[in-house]
Amino acid sequence: MPRCLKIPAIAILPAMLALPAAAESATMNKGDVAWMLVSTLLVLFMILPGLALFYGGLVRSKNMLSVLMQCTMITAMVMVIWVVYGYSMAFGGGTSPFWGGFGKLFLSGVTPDSMAATFTEGVVIPEYLFIAFQMTFAAITPALIVGAFAERIKFSALLVFVLFWVTLVYFPVAHMVWDGAGLIFNLGALDFAGGTVVHINAGIAALVGALVIGPRIGFGRDMMAPHSMTLTLVGAGILWVGWFGFNAGSNLEANGGAALAMINTFTATAGAILAWSLIEGLARGKASMLGAASGMIAGLVAVTPAAGSVGPVGAIALGAIASATCYLFVAVVKNRFGYDDSLDVFGIHGIGGIIGAVGTGIFTAPGLGGTGDADYSIAGQTWIQIEAVAITIIWCGIVSYALYKLIDKTIGLRVEADAERKGLDIESHGESAYHF
Repeated sequence: MPRCLKIPAIAILPAMLALPAAAESATMNKGDVAWMLVSTLLVLFMILPGLALFYGGLVRSKNMLSVLMQCTMITAMVMVIWVVYGYSMAFGGGTSPFWGGFGKLFLSGVTPDSMAATFTEGVVIPEYLFIAFQMTFAAITPALIVGAFAERIKFSALLVFVLFWVTLVYFPVAHMVWDGAGLIFNLGALDFAGGTVVHINAGIAALVGALVIGPRIGFGRDMMAPHSMTLTLVGAGILWVGWFGFNAGSNLEANGGAALAMINTFTATAGAILAWSLIEGLARGKASMLGAASGMIAGLVAVTPAAGSVGPVGAIALGAIASATCYLFVAVVKNRFGYDDSLDVFGIHGIGGIIGAVGTGIFTAPGLGGTGDADYSIAGQTWIQIEAVAITIIWCGIVSYALYKLIDKTIGLRVEADAERKGLDIESHGESAYHF
């Protein structure tokens, strides 16, 4: 989300009332509105069916439907929470650096005539549209987390965790990063579309969850290969297509800024796919489809915070660097430390998000093809980016750990051992993805 965005923004009042001077000069372009409507749908497309199929293909066949159900229910639940109080907590107009207050509970005061600011001063879009767009971001972030403890989480415990996690982690971090009063916003951090808010947040919560819940039964001993790489690639491809709404949509206008974010979403991802496959080919002798799909997601994650401020060539480098680092964590670090991050949420989203956020400070420099001013300081901006990353990691890590432990002590996080062996499709939902 552009750093200059401040919500609540310009309020366009009914015609019979006196309009503030700033509101009188505000304009709404139907092209911008149409683009943002499409972008919002593209982000939803990322979750359902994109993320659901990507994750579903990566688990064993006996757990396919459990992942689909988790993504579906999280999406629906977070949408309701967002309308009731989430939007207010993130963008409610409060002056706190940590949350937006309760000024817009149940979307109080929002009408079809109220407007929200865009990247360009004096240009607006309907506030309902901004709310819907941000709602899809809020929905996909906790859905990303489920990959870390797939095949062993209790369904009811997951929903309770998500309820409290979005309330105590996602909404405050979104406010801190994207609202004009936010702590990280006022540090001057750059996060165009959610490197901290979405990916680092999800990655850290995923790692903490994997550690608290523990590994799957048979981890390191039994075969736990993906049951359908076909579905995984279908899901990954949908994620890439939907990511154009995620990144280019975060410009909030259909102009050159959106075009820059779009081409960067192409080039960073392509660079990341090539880097992962090259490294894997050199290390293992073969480049795998799973590796190419993992590189694809790593590149998309890394370019998310940088999409609006780096150049296309810098995006290739950023994607390749992130992909190489994610490969290291997925193929080496995870095995060395023995934690069971089932679908590599931390290794790709957490690490890729950190590389992308810090790399934004470097590749935004005009000398490297970025959009920074002539007096842009790589060292200064990169340090700000590191501060933003550290705040996000600490906030998310502490609160997530407390929530996991609290839920585990009450209703329990993990299914029974017999249920885990039989598979969550039958045991948790009473149906199977496949009938033989």
